[in-house]
Amino acid sequence: MKYSRILGTGSFLPKKILKNADLEKIVDTTDAWIVERTGIRQRHIVSEGENALTMAESAGRQALEAAGLMPKDVDMIIVATTTPIKTFPSTACYLQKSFGIGGCPAFDLNSAACSGFIYGMSIADQYIRQGTIKTALVIGTEVMSAILDWTDRSTCVLFGDGAGAVVLGASDKPGILSTHIHADGSYEDVLSLPIMERKMRSEESIFLQMSGNRLFKLAVNILGDLFEETLAANSLKKSDVDWLIPHQANIRIIQGMAKKLDLPMDRVAVTLDEQGNTSAASIPLALDKVVREGKVKRDQLLLLESFGGGLTWGSALVRF
Repeated sequence: MKYSRILGTGSFLPKKILKNADLEKIVDTTDAWIVERTGIRQRHIVSEGENALTMAESAGRQALEAAGLMPKDVDMIIVATTTPIKTFPSTACYLQKSFGIGGCPAFDLNSAACSGFIYGMSIADQYIRQGTIKTALVIGTEVMSAILDWTDRSTCVLFGDGAGAVVLGASDKPGILSTHIHADGSYEDVLSLPIMERKMRSEESIFLQMSGNRLFKLAVNILGDLFEETLAANSLKKSDVDWLIPHQANIRIIQGMAKKLDLPMDRVAVTLDEQGNTSAASIPLALDKVVREGKVKRDQLLLLESFGGGLTWGSALVRF
């Protein structure tokens, strides 16, 4: 039986850092309030010349290097982003050009928002399992700073920029055991980016809109059910999970999910304090961090989970 397995991980973070103290000068907020409510202390922000493509390329090349592969070895490129340089051509197609590997399928996933990376892994996993391709590069890359209203203290303190990547390759050994992706459009107003709607009304400002309290409550319930679904599908217990690699949205949600799995926080990948919420990039960034620090070991069982605008949510159970 064919499986897809993580062969390498990579990441990129802009050098520019925006700390909570800097935000105190922009909006009516405090470092103490941000840390208490979210767990965030700083975030990375792109500088001139940096964008979703440049970050994706850096993270992708690093992941390929870790996998011991060259761009020519890639059979599919999937880029999860809500902040592409253009609606089309896709960021994945631009990346394909940069790598000089025209011909293989390359496309963006933007409709899944923060869940885009898990959606991308799920798609690549199916292609590899079916034997259609052997290697896929899956990237999450976001310039969230470009879609924030920097006068809205309820949203501008939450997000940051960055990119993370994984290389998936065909294997006879179990790697990705299962993926589970879901959506419910009845919650479309909880988190949105109304680009076309505002363009049709000739409004110049296009910013992310979020109902934070509703999203928090929904996420806690949704992710709890998702954990049960994922473990049941694989006939596993909570105690079988070695690491939780969660979407980095709020430290209280992350702590709540760790508690549901009976996992100590030292076995939960947390980048939120240093990076903020990087949307589709948050899971691969968190994964790359604990891999490069040597904390995650081969053959350990990882549970990746996400939720985002749509609403969308998803998980991947991975034997690393």
